[in-house]
Amino acid sequence: MSHHVIEMPDLGIGTFRLEGKTAYNSVKMALDIGFRHIDTAQIYGNEEHVGKAIKDSSVPRSEIFITTKVWNDKLNSAQFIESVKQSLEKLQLDYVDLLLIHWPSASNGEKMSEYLTELKKVKELGLAKHIGVSNFTIANLKEAMQTLDAREIFTNQIEVHPYLTNTKLRAFCQQQGIHVTAYMPFAVGEVLKDDVIVDIAKKHDASPAQVVLAWINAHKMTTIPSSTKRENLADNFDDSVKLDHEDLDRIDALDKHKRLANPDFAPDWDY
Repeated sequence: MSHHVIEMPDLGIGTFRLEGKTAYNSVKMALDIGFRHIDTAQIYGNEEHVGKAIKDSSVPRSEIFITTKVWNDKLNSAQFIESVKQSLEKLQLDYVDLLLIHWPSASNGEKMSEYLTELKKVKELGLAKHIGVSNFTIANLKEAMQTLDAREIFTNQIEVHPYLTNTKLRAFCQQQGIHVTAYMPFAVGEVLKDDVIVDIAKKHDASPAQVVLAWINAHKMTTIPSSTKRENLADNFDDSVKLDHEDLDRIDALDKHKRLANPDFAPDWDY
């Protein structure tokens, strides 16, 4: 895979749809359990709670990999950097480890070259160690690479789970040396009930969640499942399950292009 991903832990904790105290508790528990990678975004409205949980935990800042994302209405030269500074203020941080463009969907139709230039500036200013994108298609990535060197695109964070394997886009990313981060790995719990996943879990004396995470890991992706329950977080953190080729093939075959994150401003997806 790509040469610069080691410092981003393969397993992180997502905070999408977690608000207030729930977000705080989830992050705090995750850090207690051993997670060292936290993912948030401006639009989640929980950066303050995430920041407070990090602050209140006994884990040193230098050991935690923190990602946030810039929202569509800030994808312009007037507001981009200011919005990142506001995120840092909420997170109580001097820098994030990774800053992503959340969607290739600037609210006022700003050109990608405009906001990716701002993204680069954020890195030059030391406000983000690494920069990347999220929900970018092959066409989006090709356009992005006219402004950013592919080596500068630390990751493309996309929806990947057994019902949406996103193989075509993943293959393109691999070819370009762009690491893939898989979000919604459990398809909001749906794949955890799948007969094939349940069967493989029995075979390995593991939980369905551990099987899905092992599948993602075997495909060399990072992933950021979210949970609000300590036992689920601890279960997700246990990476002792190793799948064989037969298991992987069976899970790969579950793909049915079932996409959950598909807002009206989404790009034209690769199928």
